[in-house]
Amino acid sequence: MNYLSDKAKGMKPYVAGIQPEGGGWIKLNTNENPYPPSPKVAAALREAEASELRLYPNADSASLCEAIAGNLGIGAENVFAGNGSDEVLALAYQAFFSGKQNVLTPDISYGFYPVWNQMYEVSATYVPLRDDYSIRAADYKGSNGVIIANPNAPTGIALGLPEIEEITAANPSGVVMVDEAYIDFADVRSAVALIGKYENLLVVRTFSKSHSLAGLRVGFAVGGRRLIEALRMMKDSFNSYPLGRLPQMLAKAAIEDAGYWEDTRLRIIRTREETAARLRGMGYNVLGSGANFLFMECGDAKGIYENLLAGRILVRYWEKHRIDRFLRVTVGLDSEMEEFIRCIGKLTKPR
Repeated sequence: MNYLSDKAKGMKPYVAGIQPEGGGWIKLNTNENPYPPSPKVAAALREAEASELRLYPNADSASLCEAIAGNLGIGAENVFAGNGSDEVLALAYQAFFSGKQNVLTPDISYGFYPVWNQMYEVSATYVPLRDDYSIRAADYKGSNGVIIANPNAPTGIALGLPEIEEITAANPSGVVMVDEAYIDFADVRSAVALIGKYENLLVVRTFSKSHSLAGLRVGFAVGGRRLIEALRMMKDSFNSYPLGRLPQMLAKAAIEDAGYWEDTRLRIIRTREETAARLRGMGYNVLGSGANFLFMECGDAKGIYENLLAGRILVRYWEKHRIDRFLRVTVGLDSEMEEFIRCIGKLTKPR
């Protein structure tokens, strides 16, 4: 007997990047930070009181939200924290887009968006990227909601703040959700600067990338009070305690070490630009990136991916229309990128 619901039978789940067992891999496929978390995170972990784990955590992650708010120069009432930005995004889908028609999102973007559109019965319109793989702000207007990643994934291309404002102003009847997982590596301003001006704007961020805490699973949203209250309502209808005591404490320690965050962020940007320049010098088309990864066009991307995999170098490949000639390559340590460049040069010709 098949016990699955009709919805479960029809779901096409998101496929995450490979997480290999054992050592010896150069892992450039899941956009993790190559540097360890702040030393203040390690110190906080050593000082944690294990006996307190018998108690439930603060349901709204109040202390963490206050720290995030202080870092961003906003009120704590404008911050919502959750179990990774994926959970925050999923709660936002339920709160603002579920069952709606004419919700706009790019045709090439984060692979979880189509899954949530299916899960929460969102009638999404997939807006084609331009030929250069950028988002055209004028294509997003008059909708019941907009969902975009900025910088976009997997392309890495970022929209400037004026373009985000153009999209937000052009869609007053729906929430404009901007997924800023990679914004700390871009040379554009965060849309957080606009939340006081637009009550329909929700910005989602994560500690996974620039704070080196992918294994901790902490994300957050920033928006007007009404949007944040709606997220809390959805949370309390699903899981009242999404973040444990340790994630709340360690994420707070990370955000309070601005110097370490800035140092590692700038290192990644430098390595990204140096790697992109070398690949372009070899004849490859590499899109301009505002993220901690590069999107490079290859003649036989699938073959290159498989050869790199055989050599224990992991990158990301999608056999999808318009991007099946591209590889997405996370920015790793300088030594890892050096080995990647060496192997890519042996394996391929650009086109």
